[in-house]
Amino acid sequence: MHSDEILAQVAALPALPGVYRYYDEDGGVLYVGKARNLKKRVSSYFQKNHGGTRIGHMVGKIARLETTVVRSEAEALLLENNLIKTLAPRYNILFRDDKSYPYLKITGSPDKQGFATRSGGAPSAAVFPRVAYYRGAVDRKHRYFGPYPSAWAVKESIQLLQKVFRLRTCEDTVFANRTRPCLLYQIKRCSGPCVNLVSPEDYHHDVENAEAFLRGDTQTVLQALEQRMMAHAERLEFEQAAELRNQMGALSKVLHQQSVETASDKDVDILAVQVQGGKACVNLAMVRGGRHLGDRAYFPSHVEDATAVQEFDDAADAVQAQPVEVQVLEAFIAQHYIGVPVPSALITSHPADPRLVEALALQAGGRITAVHNPRGQRRLWLEMAQKNAQLQLARLLAEEGSQQARTRALVEALDLAPDNLDTFRVECFDISHTAGEATQASCVVFHHHQMQNREYRRYNIEGITPGDDYAAMRQVLTRRYARLAQAGRDTPDATPPEEPEAAPAPDTETPAPDTTLQAAADDRPKREKPGGGGSAQRLPDLVLVDGGRGQVSMAREVFAELGLDLSVIVGVEKGEGRKVGLEELVFADGREKVYLGRESAALMLVAQIRDEAHRFAITGMRARRARVRVGGSQLEEIPGVGAKKRARLLQRFGGVRGVAAASVEDIATVEGISRELAEQIYRALH
Repeated sequence: MHSDEILAQVAALPALPGVYRYYDEDGGVLYVGKARNLKKRVSSYFQKNHGGTRIGHMVGKIARLETTVVRSEAEALLLENNLIKTLAPRYNILFRDDKSYPYLKITGSPDKQGFATRSGGAPSAAVFPRVAYYRGAVDRKHRYFGPYPSAWAVKESIQLLQKVFRLRTCEDTVFANRTRPCLLYQIKRCSGPCVNLVSPEDYHHDVENAEAFLRGDTQTVLQALEQRMMAHAERLEFEQAAELRNQMGALSKVLHQQSVETASDKDVDILAVQVQGGKACVNLAMVRGGRHLGDRAYFPSHVEDATAVQEFDDAADAVQAQPVEVQVLEAFIAQHYIGVPVPSALITSHPADPRLVEALALQAGGRITAVHNPRGQRRLWLEMAQKNAQLQLARLLAEEGSQQARTRALVEALDLAPDNLDTFRVECFDISHTAGEATQASCVVFHHHQMQNREYRRYNIEGITPGDDYAAMRQVLTRRYARLAQAGRDTPDATPPEEPEAAPAPDTETPAPDTTLQAAADDRPKREKPGGGGSAQRLPDLVLVDGGRGQVSMAREVFAELGLDLSVIVGVEKGEGRKVGLEELVFADGREKVYLGRESAALMLVAQIRDEAHRFAITGMRARRARVRVGGSQLEEIPGVGAKKRARLLQRFGGVRGVAAASVEDIATVEGISRELAEQIYRALH
């Protein structure tokens, strides 16, 4: 049953095109949809009881709805997919927002006039553009080519430019300090502009030809090289003519190896969709400048729920339901090309809605064509993309099956009984320090059959005897689970578990005060709110401790004090000679040690989780130790000095000591540092 307020809101909706959004009680977005007639579409969800279907489950959770009226279906389509990408609804096909695509960058402006030199006649880096790998926002100061599907594709293209056009790749600071050519010049991968071994005019011609090659104008490049070669020959400059002849030969060889098409297809995206076992894969292959640069696979989530809702919408509009492959393809096109340059041609494995292509062209401000039954070279590209989509989807299904098998093997080996294997949760702890310095504890999380790096946490350990790993383990477990235990005691039905027979105690026990928790999702520490206890919503099904009986005994004491279940604690004890595969599992509830065997799938999973906790602890400890040794924390504590300003200060003055030795005037010359902030930095360091 829904509230009268929602039903009244539905009844008052206009019969106009627009976008609607459903929310649950917690404010989470359930579904984002578009409609030609908002009143008719939204009303269809509330006119009958949908029972236990997927639609029924979604409609039963609706606590609030929002609508936005637009002028046309094209606007509704664009707004819908912008909202899907932003809000990540539970019942829409959702593609994870990948990192920005890499580009190939050629530094400098194309209309640079003159060829300036540094004092003493040395060449200037600004005169000789550099080719480089780039990822991020583009600007008008430089020239960018791409996007490329992977970093490997960019680096391969840079190698081609080095072989054929011999453009420099060195940083400007390296360029400015060279007194003799580097190894790249010796192996004919650079023309040596840093030491005046090529004239600015000739280098400029090479840059222009490289840009034309990247745009796909290969025949124009070959013709220009041939004309320059003949001109040198007529002037009896045979050495220069021979250099151009060799360049033409290298370019012809590259064109042959890369199978460059000289037809009209210069920039094309090929999209192939495969669906199997409730999973989908979209394989995107990129052709830029007539060269096939490679491909990238995308795996959407919520496919089954989203297709069920879409079928309901199609039935409400009395139109034929689209196949799942078409729904996945259209969702990818609509979401992927938001903020990504769209090529003039799309080749698809299934037909896409012409209205979607029209809306995409409207957004891009140019003409876009979509072909789903190509011929010739286009068909070869599509067949290759389809084959890769099949392989990637098969790999995903095999990996998921293997991961589930490892989880099941661990559950069976430890005689556990989780409510749901898919939600089986493991948390693993490790301690890392260097002779007691910069001690940190790590907690890594495994559930849904994979490591969840967004839930990783780091803990700064303080107030203990340096090198006391037992005290460090006590501190991290207390901070991690104290709040969870308190929440359990506040629940009326919560009863503490029975305490089994005591296990051997460690030699050292040093209680520690609570300190600030450092959290990290991807090896970068983030501050949690004070009084932290981690992000655990419930007690994990398994708590792994990297260590033997001593560490397990300490964990047992903490859990006993907190009134938590001791049977979930397992220690990973290294075997003879600390060899991998000989580890034994130590239990806190008095059970005998277990050796799972070198080939055990359960032991492989335990080792993976343990190694990840070890890696995460070491990286955090090293970063903290480095900050302590260079005094970086002094700058971190100054209000108004963020990461970028701190990096500029350290780079300019060579470290915190250099910043401290600088005057207020010198500090104020750093980019982004005002006079007032410079005085504040000076006072803080003195």
